[in-house]
Amino acid sequence: MSDSLTLPDCLPAALKNSLLALLPKQGLLTEIEELRPYECDGLSVYRQLPMAVCLPETVAQVQQILRLCYRYAIPVVARGAGTGLSGGALPLANGILLSLARFTRILEIDKENRLARVEPGVRNLAISEAVADLGLFYAPDPSSQIACTIGGNVAENSGGVHCLKYGLTLHNVQGLKVLTITGELLELGGDVLDSPGYDLLALMCGSEGLLAVIVEVTVRLLPKPKEVSVLMAAFESTEKAAAVVTDIIANGILPAGLEMMDQLAIQAAEDFVHVGYPTSAAALLLCELDGSIAEVASELECVEKLFFEAGATDIVIARDDRMRQRLWAGRKAAFPAVGRLSADYYCMDGTIPRHRLSTVLKQIKVWSEEYGLRVANVFHAGDGNLHPLILYDANQPGELAKTEAFGQKILELCVAVGGTVTGEHGVGIEKLDAMCSQFGADELAVYHGIKKAFDEQGLLNPGKAIPTLQRCAEFGAMHVHDGELSFPELERF
Repeated sequence: MSDSLTLPDCLPAALKNSLLALLPKQGLLTEIEELRPYECDGLSVYRQLPMAVCLPETVAQVQQILRLCYRYAIPVVARGAGTGLSGGALPLANGILLSLARFTRILEIDKENRLARVEPGVRNLAISEAVADLGLFYAPDPSSQIACTIGGNVAENSGGVHCLKYGLTLHNVQGLKVLTITGELLELGGDVLDSPGYDLLALMCGSEGLLAVIVEVTVRLLPKPKEVSVLMAAFESTEKAAAVVTDIIANGILPAGLEMMDQLAIQAAEDFVHVGYPTSAAALLLCELDGSIAEVASELECVEKLFFEAGATDIVIARDDRMRQRLWAGRKAAFPAVGRLSADYYCMDGTIPRHRLSTVLKQIKVWSEEYGLRVANVFHAGDGNLHPLILYDANQPGELAKTEAFGQKILELCVAVGGTVTGEHGVGIEKLDAMCSQFGADELAVYHGIKKAFDEQGLLNPGKAIPTLQRCAEFGAMHVHDGELSFPELERF
């Protein structure tokens, strides 16, 4: 999108004066140069300058901003660290971008109840760092955990390499304080494990800023396991690696993390961080086991045997923390590492049943050759959450459009084999068409009804996450028939 198409609307004078009176110095940004850093999130192929950026410092200021925007019917897009990968924080030319970047305080650590109350701008990793001396940690750990914020994690229901055993953000949040578009403060959940009525806390997790603005989060803390071991296994084919993933779970073992990388991703990570990955391998599995000393020893023996029986060409066991961190370093750095291979890459996110891993990876390889675009696969194999990274060059005419078409086919394939169009990155603007493949008119109508119940005027992050019925009709909702996908090219799956 060129700059000539992304110039923002003019902020109404009365609204601007009200915001200037409300916000601290440098709390309102309106100049083009000031707005430029906020024009996109991690999905940088889509850019849009907002009408203004607000940088409040207190909940009361956020309330007043929302009330003003409600009065003037101005759309609001909430933003955390901007690390999202689906365009969920893409601004609007006629809207306010509400940054929660200054809400960085850890308000309370409750060791007895293993809870922490934090502001939405607290970095994911900072929570575990703050409670490490207490022998506790916060489990969800997206690859961007050094930068991503807890408010954004809640909005997208983020996961990470340890979500197989410890769950997504949803499973590790016990309470929220949120503001509606009218500035009303709602407290959902809290100090107890459950409360009567509808589970609005779960509804907010993954709501992508469409229902309310998160201003406080109460997270659950877990005790650090007594013993942790990581196994790295190399395989001569992705099919063998994918098969053993299912075998591990079938044997009653629930790893803390079970990750897979294909050869292109392995080579990129090794060239970038030099951790000792076997670059000749077609696929690599990282399996982390934790628990009591006896439990880990037993599971370690079983997993090593399964790797050997599956034809692993190399098995490395890391028992000390330094070696474990070294093995994980390559996986954590895989996305930036792949970025060194091409001018651009498109990071996909879809989820499939574990037993369909081999089928889907084979088809991605076929399409990679058809489209002439390389793909590096880095993903959470244990829960079937795929992250194909499609390499392309946006400077080459037509390559972005070709890449998006390729990505759309991958998402449709995920649905066709019984999966879903997203696992942890959210829908944002990226997967609106893919949502048309997954849901029918009745389901979408329910989603829009929920949106309207919280935000009748549709001012919070409009145009994201839930496609309109008109959009789906234009996209070709004939893909969906009685809730089932019908793609002639995918019938063999």
